[in-house]
Amino acid sequence: MSVHEPLHFVVLLGSLRRGSFNAAVARALPGLAPPGVAIAPLGSIGDFPIYNGDVEAQGIPAPVVAMGETIGKADGVIVVTPEYNYSIPGGLKNAIDWLSRLKPQPFLDKPVAIESASPGMLGGARAQYHLRQTFVMLEARVFNKPEVFVGQANHKIDASGALTDPPTRDIIAKQLAAFAAFVHGHQRAAAMT
Repeated sequence: MSVHEPLHFVVLLGSLRRGSFNAAVARALPGLAPPGVAIAPLGSIGDFPIYNGDVEAQGIPAPVVAMGETIGKADGVIVVTPEYNYSIPGGLKNAIDWLSRLKPQPFLDKPVAIESASPGMLGGARAQYHLRQTFVMLEARVFNKPEVFVGQANHKIDASGALTDPPTRDIIAKQLAAFAAFVHGHQRAAAMT
């Protein structure tokens, strides 16, 4: 695959809140993407029921199947999430648990970048750490650096929900460019095997 072919990334949003700082970050991503990269949101994880093996035995819910198919077709996934109680929000973990039940498992060998935003100083760092552990189990290819932790997000996102802080926009743009290079490298390596 040529490094000049366009890439398509999808965004898995870990927040359901209408005024979410993380949703604001996610909305900013297409405008910060490098040339040749398209970024689109996935559906809402709020459409997933609580994971239950008995429900799974009756058939995986349609929203899970649809999201899994979209992830499977994407060149990479960008997870944008808050941190809840030092960890991954329950809704996001529930969505990942459901998606992991699909065959083929959509995160297998999939490049994944992680971003988080929080009004706190650490910007969701502990959620990212736990997400990385989860994605190891799913055998995703998690991108490492640069990392994006949007601390004090309430001062970087305006009342209209726009991400306005220039240094934050700059580091996100740098991460997206580096993630695109990472994905192209991953594709080249896969083509050679």
